[in-house]
Amino acid sequence: MRSRFFNNLALGAALVLALSGVALAQSDLSAIQRLDVMRSKLDGMHRTLNSAISSLSPTAGEKKNPDDPRERLRGLDKEVNSVINEVSDVRAKQERSERYDPTVLDRLETSVTDLNTRVQAGLQATAGDRSVTTTVSAAPAKKKKKGKFFGLLGGGDNKYEELTGTVAPGRDRVLFEEAAKQVRKGQHETGRLLFSTIINTYPDSPFLPLAKLAIADSFYLEGTTASLIQAAQAYLDWLTFFPTDPLADDAMLKVAEAEMRQMGLSDRDISHARKAEQRLKALLQQYPQTTLRPIVEDRLREAQESLAMHSYQVGNFYLEPRYKRGKGGLKGAQSRFKEVIDKYPAFSLRDEVLFKLAYTFQQEEEPDEAAKYYQDMLRNFPNSPYAEQAKEQLNIIGVPIPEPDPARRNVAPAEHPGFVGSILKEVTGRADVTVNSNGILISKDKKDDASDLIDEAIKYNGQLPVNVTPNATVQRAPQKIARPQPGGQTSPAASPSPTPGENRP
Repeated sequence: MRSRFFNNLALGAALVLALSGVALAQSDLSAIQRLDVMRSKLDGMHRTLNSAISSLSPTAGEKKNPDDPRERLRGLDKEVNSVINEVSDVRAKQERSERYDPTVLDRLETSVTDLNTRVQAGLQATAGDRSVTTTVSAAPAKKKKKGKFFGLLGGGDNKYEELTGTVAPGRDRVLFEEAAKQVRKGQHETGRLLFSTIINTYPDSPFLPLAKLAIADSFYLEGTTASLIQAAQAYLDWLTFFPTDPLADDAMLKVAEAEMRQMGLSDRDISHARKAEQRLKALLQQYPQTTLRPIVEDRLREAQESLAMHSYQVGNFYLEPRYKRGKGGLKGAQSRFKEVIDKYPAFSLRDEVLFKLAYTFQQEEEPDEAAKYYQDMLRNFPNSPYAEQAKEQLNIIGVPIPEPDPARRNVAPAEHPGFVGSILKEVTGRADVTVNSNGILISKDKKDDASDLIDEAIKYNGQLPVNVTPNATVQRAPQKIARPQPGGQTSPAASPSPTPGENRP
């Protein structure tokens, strides 16, 4: 039964790769990011094919035969190199700001997806031939010793040539152990090649599901922009095969965290924050009983904080003097502030949003609506820096000042970062979010006395005990949040007493 399952798993690889290509093509990545992801995938195919080719020998005394496994893999490698050249040419044009047909990116992504499918099929079809040819031993010829990298591609005399070229019982476990060791050393490409060898050569291996998950971990641990994009896609591919696995919710959380690690400041690109929010909401919907709920809810609050801050800052933009004199400016600010109030109830600057939303209605001579938001602010944020101004406006409107909610009497205003902290955030351009830099199976900085899930998998021959969970997430103290002013300025660290002025509504 287990053997049949993994055979179906191998046959389903083409479907997952096709879905992967569609998801990538439909994403809103930049052209450079799309090209980098394609190049990384093609380089991986090239290395895997070279390793497989090195373990095969052509039939002696015969001319090139298209049915020869070695020639089949060589033909695929030639196609891979051709697409690599095309990708390199387009990337060079992109870097030189030369014009090119943008539809070429879609065509190249389709080519990469098709090649991925055929390379995987070719490797599966030739696995038996590699087993036969490598077990027929002859007098070993002396080879020129090369470095690890070249040996990994099939040349040189080192341990990886036999590991990746010989099919033997128990070899999958050795490959798994060595791959994990290389990823921990930061040799992510080497580790991925060894994990891929298990997938392509040992379809019945008990280590196969975890090898696929470990490849996703290796991209996540690598941490570059292109690697994080591939990590998210690799986790999604794994979820396609194993949606009911005990680690499925962890994998979906990693997809969201891969997006969060790419999040920029709220006044810049917010596409990654939106994707992270979608993934986290989907996780809670698909796995309502997950033990990760507290972590997921914390991540969701952080992603939504960035999205809310973006809308808040746009609303402030419309309150600038050049816009707020006209009805369009006030309507624009009003729309954004309403969005924050309705969609992001936990936003740290909700008191300011309520005050400014009331202000827009007051400017439009709608005192009843204005009073409603002033009262909401005083009821729930009695210690807000805007409290005194709100009371003054309610007295002008002639509406009673509400008593504060007893549960909210001691709620302090949001704190502010110092000047240096604000500058550093602007320089880095990265959102200050809490994410776990460890993978699901492999941690980034494993302590000598600690044990990763991958160690448990090796100990139990590809199985994980039911009582073992991934590495604990490192929590951080709450971050201090800047409080932008209506004109787009950031206030100093100390909470100011609000006074009417040019930059106050």
